[in-house]
Amino acid sequence: MLQTLSIRDFVIVDALSIEFEPSFTVLTGETGAGKSILIDALSLAIGGRGEAGVIRSGCEKAEISASFYIAKLQALKAWMQENEIPNDDDQLLCRRVIYADGRSRAFLNGQPATIQQLRDAGEFLVDIYSQNAHHSLLKLATQREIFDDFCGLTTVAQQTAQAFKHWQHLHQLRVEMEQNASKYADELAELRDKVRELKQLGFAAEEWYSLQQEHSRLSNGASLLSGCEQCRDLLSEAEISALRQLAVAQAKLQGLRDYDASLDEALTSLDSAIIQIEETDRFLNRYLQRAELDPDRLSEVEARIQSIHATARKYRARPEELPDLLANWQDRMTELEQVAVDGELAKKEAQAELAYQQLAKQLSAGRHEKAPLLSQKITAEMQRLSLAGGRFEVALSAQNPSATGLEQVEFLVAGHVGVEPRSLNKVASGGELSRISLAIRVVTAQQGLMPTMIFDEVDVGIGGGVAEVVGALLKQLGSDRQVLVITHLPQVAAQGAHHLNVKKIQRDGMTLSAIEPLSSEMRVEEIARMLGGLEITETTRQHAKEMLAHR
Repeated sequence: MLQTLSIRDFVIVDALSIEFEPSFTVLTGETGAGKSILIDALSLAIGGRGEAGVIRSGCEKAEISASFYIAKLQALKAWMQENEIPNDDDQLLCRRVIYADGRSRAFLNGQPATIQQLRDAGEFLVDIYSQNAHHSLLKLATQREIFDDFCGLTTVAQQTAQAFKHWQHLHQLRVEMEQNASKYADELAELRDKVRELKQLGFAAEEWYSLQQEHSRLSNGASLLSGCEQCRDLLSEAEISALRQLAVAQAKLQGLRDYDASLDEALTSLDSAIIQIEETDRFLNRYLQRAELDPDRLSEVEARIQSIHATARKYRARPEELPDLLANWQDRMTELEQVAVDGELAKKEAQAELAYQQLAKQLSAGRHEKAPLLSQKITAEMQRLSLAGGRFEVALSAQNPSATGLEQVEFLVAGHVGVEPRSLNKVASGGELSRISLAIRVVTAQQGLMPTMIFDEVDVGIGGGVAEVVGALLKQLGSDRQVLVITHLPQVAAQGAHHLNVKKIQRDGMTLSAIEPLSSEMRVEEIARMLGGLEITETTRQHAKEMLAHR
């Protein structure tokens, strides 16, 4: 559930913080007051597209934060855990910052996030229906998605699409292989030679570093031996060596310590230095004892390096890339060898087709089972919305196997008794489409689990008694979830359990948007304004009181 929405320097909003209640809330106000701005801000908070143009004039950035209560959203919690997003007391804070230079930053519970992560989280939290949703309903793809969601078949539909894609990939591969059999046979022969050569080389990536290190050591063996001997002379072997000099200093300090105990610290440091030098000297001695010039091994290493370099140049690669090159060639060779086996690819294609058919038939069965139910429910709602005699039908037309299944899904509507149902875009006027869209949304939403639904002026083109029915439907929808509705209709506004009013104010020569929750008395005045316009009479006030009393 949406709990709070905080907005700063967004369009005509300077600073705004709104607390939302559960159930059915209406937002009203004069045209241009900023009602839809709130929805736009919320949309950005859950990953909507942001542009620098949304920043309030004269400001450097816009900030939007939306907090949600997510105690019952187990799927969202699992997603948050998977994405390592902290769950703070069953709260999720979505925050978005948009800068004047076009940059955008996102946060989830205070942790930096990607815009895609905001968008993914929003999929669990809010459904927003705008006026444009009516028009998207005319698209067959939208109709199919709505229907599959109603049927609880969204996952099966996705699996079907993936299975179809896999089947078609194998089909295309088989056809391509059959048409180019000679070409692929040559490619396979060439790959076998290449793989054989690289396997014979026996080169591993980690070998390259060790070879270079060994070559450096062997090629500079004389310098290493001479240098280490010189170091030993300086440390311990020469007449005036470091150890002898330190021993003299040590003896001197030990005598002086009898006069001043504070010299203990210096003596301790000197003792430590002597120990370190002695250990270094012993290490160099051991190194010299086992080190020797080995021209034969140097020749072997140089030959090995030369062989690796030659192979790398042959295949236009760096030495360290050869193992990856071998792996890629082996994968391709395996693919071609499988194809080379008579009937192997055809067998896999057949298996993929069978897997698709099984999923598609499951999808088809679910669709045919639920189509009459959805048709019945929406037809019933149409009667309530003054579409008496109208009829809604989910048409399932057989089609060739495709990513969307074995049938095409299409919503058909008959506006009057005795008329055959036809496509929405052929029979529905603007007002009818609004009512049908609402009926579809109300019915399908009852099947879903989305905790918050927002309707942005979706009641355009509706009035009179129909508007009252629409309000009742939205109120019904808000009985088991949070519903927010932006409306210009008093019949809808009067049905709300809570009422927020959006208005324009003037401050320092600027036009700003403000919002406030309305008390019972204030609601009467607002409903009266919606009924009668700027001039509110006692008649409109009485009418408003009656509408609110019967909600």
